[in-house]
Amino acid sequence: MLDAMSRADKITLSRIILAPFFFLIYEYSLFPPTISIAFLWILYALMELSDLFDGRVARSEGKVSDFGKLFDPFADVFARLTYFVCFAFSGIMPLWIFVIILYRELSVLFLRMLLGFRGIALGARRGGKLKAGLYMASGLLSLVIFSFEGLSLTPSWAPALRTILLVIYVAAAVLSVASFIDYILQYRKLTKSTKNP
Repeated sequence: MLDAMSRADKITLSRIILAPFFFLIYEYSLFPPTISIAFLWILYALMELSDLFDGRVARSEGKVSDFGKLFDPFADVFARLTYFVCFAFSGIMPLWIFVIILYRELSVLFLRMLLGFRGIALGARRGGKLKAGLYMASGLLSLVIFSFEGLSLTPSWAPALRTILLVIYVAAAVLSVASFIDYILQYRKLTKSTKNP
C-alpha cells in the first residue's frame, strides 16, 4: 500500500502515525517531565509542518488527487482532535469548545463521505483553512501553558496568556461553525449540479 502512495500522501500519513504517540506521552508518565515536554513539542511541530508541506509537495509533483483531497483533511482532524482531547481533559481547553469542534469536524467528514458516494471530492474551503490556522495557534499556546505547568513554572504573564488562549479558542469555535455552514452550502451546490448537469 505504501508503495502506491505518493510522497505527499506519505507525509499526510505521518500525522496519523504521530498523533497516538502525542496522546500517550501527554497522558501517561512515560518519561521525566522535561523529556516528555520536549517530545510533545517535536511531535506537535512534525504534525503541523506535515500539514504545511504535503499540499506543496503534491502540487510541485503534479500529483493532486481526489484521494489526497480527502486524506489530507482526515489526517488534519485525526491529529488535531488528538491534541485537543488532551488539552480539554486536562483543563486547558474549555470542554464545551472541544464538543463544538468535535461535532463540526465529524459533520464535515460525513458530508465528504456523502459526496464521495457520488464521486465528488470536497476539498478544503477558505473558511476551513482559516479555521485550521486558529486550531494550530490554539494548540501551540495550549502546549506552551502545559509546558509551564509541567515544569512547575508560573510566569507573571501566565494569566494573560490563558485569556488570549480563551479568545483564540472561542474564535476557532465560531469560525468552525461558520465554515461548517459554508460546507453545507457547497454540499447543496455540488449535489444540485450532479442532479442537473
